[in-house]
Amino acid sequence: MPMIVTKENLNPYEIVKKQIETAAAKLGLEPHIIEILKRPMRVLSVSFPVKMDDGSIRVFEGYRAQHNDALGPTKGGIRFHPDVTLDEVKALSMWMSFKCAVVGLPYGGGKGGVICDPQTLSRGELERVSRGFIEAISQIIGPDKDIPAPDVYTNSQIMGWMMDTYSRINQSFSPGVITGKPLIIGGSKGRNEATARGCVITIQEAMKKLGRPLKDATVAIQGFGNAGRTAAKLLAELGCKIVAVSDSKGAIYDPNGLDIAKVEHLKDHHALLDYGAEYQIDPSALLELKVDILIPAALENAITSKNADQVQAKIIAEAANGPISPDADRTLTEKGIIVIPDILANAGGVTVSYFEWVQNLMNYYWSEEEVNKKLANIMVQSFHAVYEAAEEHETDLRTAAYIISLKRITEAMKARGWV
Repeated sequence: MPMIVTKENLNPYEIVKKQIETAAAKLGLEPHIIEILKRPMRVLSVSFPVKMDDGSIRVFEGYRAQHNDALGPTKGGIRFHPDVTLDEVKALSMWMSFKCAVVGLPYGGGKGGVICDPQTLSRGELERVSRGFIEAISQIIGPDKDIPAPDVYTNSQIMGWMMDTYSRINQSFSPGVITGKPLIIGGSKGRNEATARGCVITIQEAMKKLGRPLKDATVAIQGFGNAGRTAAKLLAELGCKIVAVSDSKGAIYDPNGLDIAKVEHLKDHHALLDYGAEYQIDPSALLELKVDILIPAALENAITSKNADQVQAKIIAEAANGPISPDADRTLTEKGIIVIPDILANAGGVTVSYFEWVQNLMNYYWSEEEVNKKLANIMVQSFHAVYEAAEEHETDLRTAAYIISLKRITEAMKARGWV
């Protein structure tokens, strides 16, 4: 029986289950297969003590979810955020399964999170939290089990500490246990830019389908973290006009195009709003600007039923995970807006993480040019596969992406005799 979801239920776990059901109906999947796919195979909840700088002991809580490993070991980031929830981590692990499958990676999906505000922690406290979490989940991760990576408010240094902790526990140098590491200890060239680069490649292909040139195309980017910032830079280099960007402090807009070099400098040394009072706009208004390309690159549920009617972009590329609610998705589709779904648009990050893992296992490393070329090949092929599936099934790109993913995962489960 189809799950009943109340109007505009923004619980990410309920959202992803609904997305699975929509695509599964198109494929005619058996109910027992749908039930397997709607639940993570394993979820570990942990708590661990950390000694703080003032000598006190604080207990932190965290989770690691592993959705489905039919295609291979699970893969996915670890986020440090005060609002981490179990349902969020479960949903993100599921999205990772579909993200890996849609671009043809030999992985299932995993995700982890620690409930904390890293901005309130010293460097030493951050290191102890990072090491403590990996100690707590060490039995269920490994190069052939589950391979974490950076996510919200985690970075390459944190991955370095985590890899070192796992290696110490196992008394063996194990760079393949985690990706997104510093280059000197097994990181991959091109990894930092990969999410944005993959997103830009899908935008290029979508613009070709619309028969529109990228040069002078207008772009608004919500979120000026690693993905949003790199996307702005890459698109500007391709001749796009970046007219609006935002971060957690506010938003700026110039219809004639922002000076991206100046914006980057302000982000590093001051604040985006120092661009000038006359350029400041309400952050929510950024999503409603009349632009060619809108890139939500922040957190979940940026576009909901409350503001979807006001969205005027021709293409939305989801650099963030789950930035559009299901109700909003329907509205945008009815308006004829092309939405490049998160599991495709931001799959560049996990693709180059896969390259990093492969290089770790071979102990042989590629040039940045090689990495970017391999990434482009996968992203272009995957975009066209999704686009063709959408035409075949007369549906939107998101449902088409899930159709491809569900087909591949189901085929693997059947080949292994699970169903």
